[in-house]
Amino acid sequence: MRITFYRDRCIGCNYCVEAWPERWQMSKRDGKCVLIGGKQKGKVFSVEAGEFERELNERAEEVCPVNAIRVSK
Repeated sequence: MRITFYRDRCIGCNYCVEAWPERWQMSKRDGKCVLIGGKQKGKVFSVEAGEFERELNERAEEVCPVNAIRVSK
């Protein structure tokens, strides 16, 4: 499973952190979310994660009000 995070869209609402704090955290530097373990390519961060995380990250994707999170195979 791949998680893709478009950080420039993030508004720092913290919903993803509430959904799965093992994968998401808030940055003290700018108040936006950080994809833990994510590798940056331009303004996009992504990480390969285990299937056991799918449900929790799909929840984070659902609750993100700016559609900054994508979960795919």
